[in-house]
Amino acid sequence: MSEPALHLYQREGAYIPRVAAVHDLCGYGKCSLGVAIPVLSAAGCDVCPVPTGLFSSHTAFPGWYMHDTTAMLADYLAAWKNIGVEIDAVYSGFLGAPEQVERIRDLYAMYPSALRVVDPVMADHGKVYPTYTPELCDAMAELACGADILTPNLTEAAIILGEPIGEDWGGTDISDAEAHRLVDALVAKGAKHVVLKGIQREGETCIRNFVGGTDMETVEVHNEYLPYMLHGTGDLYASCLLAAVMAGRTLEEAVRFAGDFVHDAMIVSAQQPEFEARGVSFEPLLGNVCELLG
Repeated sequence: MSEPALHLYQREGAYIPRVAAVHDLCGYGKCSLGVAIPVLSAAGCDVCPVPTGLFSSHTAFPGWYMHDTTAMLADYLAAWKNIGVEIDAVYSGFLGAPEQVERIRDLYAMYPSALRVVDPVMADHGKVYPTYTPELCDAMAELACGADILTPNLTEAAIILGEPIGEDWGGTDISDAEAHRLVDALVAKGAKHVVLKGIQREGETCIRNFVGGTDMETVEVHNEYLPYMLHGTGDLYASCLLAAVMAGRTLEEAVRFAGDFVHDAMIVSAQQPEFEARGVSFEPLLGNVCELLG
């Protein structure tokens, strides 16, 4: 007998759900709030930004500028509470300081029934991002363990689990059994559902994601592998996944939608000048997100 479809959000009538998007805002190089706001808006969500930092550009460019917003966030969220803002999902990504994890916990306390989505943006390909300290990585790992949906890549999964990265990191060429082990270990640490991203085996032409949780078996979803990297694809993937969930799709449907959308956006991106520096181009495809409401 097959398992029942897993819906994490029930869309009701004409109601427009509100999503607190706890991400940085980047002036150039599409990522973070620059991705989350249009994608979730296209899915009929009211996106309420909580900016964790202001960047001139993404950090792959030389000479980027960052303004840390940590000092303003407590007052920012207190003002929400004072005017009775209601939130249906808390979606967090890049953080600027360990103290920002406490502000996310404030949101959880303010909105205890809100869906908790954690994209633990802190590392990739065995390396931690340049603005992340060991203390911030530890704080992010603690936050990840309380997620309803956790979306790590393999490096982030290793950090959360306290496993080696750097020169000792094993890479993306892992077996199904190892992928299942990582999903199970993250669930055992407290995440209710895990989407493990970016398994690409040597000689294969597909990229694999694995999704599992406390109330579902782990399944694999794959897409064609495209042989180039783009900044912002992780943010786009997590935003598309949440967009589909908030549109009332099952978690597995949401994972498939996110993978297909990012794949197609990468093809669109490759047609743009200086596309590898510019970041992922998804704008012509936003109609596909709107169709989630059909």
